Amino acid sequence: MAHKVRHLLGIASVDPGEHAIAVTWAQRLEWPVLLLALWIPIQWYLEETGSVSLATARWFDWAIWLVFLFETTLLTILVRDKKRYLLTNWMNLVIIFTGMPIEWTYTPLVGVLRNLRLVLMLFLLMRLSNRIRNYLARGHLSIMMLITGIIVALAGIIISQLDPSIGSIWDGMWYSWVTISHTGYGDIVPKTASGRFFGGILIFIGVVLATVFTANLSAFLIGSDVGKVTRDVEKVDKDAEAGIQEIMARLDRIEQLLEEKRH
Repeated sequence: MAHKVRHLLGIASVDPGEHAIAVTWAQRLEWPVLLLALWIPIQWYLEETGSVSLATARWFDWAIWLVFLFETTLLTILVRDKKRYLLTNWMNLVIIFTGMPIEWTYTPLVGVLRNLRLVLMLFLLMRLSNRIRNYLARGHLSIMMLITGIIVALAGIIISQLDPSIGSIWDGMWYSWVTISHTGYGDIVPKTASGRFFGGILIFIGVVLATVFTANLSAFLIGSDVGKVTRDVEKVDKDAEAGIQEIMARLDRIEQLLEEKRH
């Protein structure tokens, strides 16, 4: 089911049955794409607050666009079934042909296009959902905490600009943390429709993260107990083996003495 949805959304990436080199390069490009997804809301915030000049922002826009162009061009060349790859990754083509930054300077909808990059971030994260799920499924608390921290930071950046009632990034991060953790103090509450909609997304993300975190923490604690029991069992086995060897040595000496008496 998930496989079909990814095809319909145009985010299927390279089919595992394709050439090995195409699959390898698709995996290599996952990290740059992930970093790109993390950078998009940061740049969006810097532009919204006027922390970067328009010229600098355009350089970043061109860099993002060129990454998509490079990835799509390279993988199209490497795959065996080029038509199938383009059809199942049609979203890349939409981004390349409609997202050329040169258009943003002149269109009156420049503000809307800039905000649509947040949708692009979600699209990128959906593309990498399998990889992120694999990281979470490994059961490492450090990875889980890192992913949670990144989500809280990015969500804080976004919500602080979506909703004027949330004053700063730090207030946004606090709101994101209490929402994702389902604590819900109620000291910071979004007032706008976009802020509440984003809060609903955070609640859903929190359900997933809380479930995975609880499972990982349980596995960690159980794993610690299992490790202790395993070490105790190994110690008992070693002691038992040493005792058996001592008994066998004594039996050998008894047999030797009996043989000497017979002769």
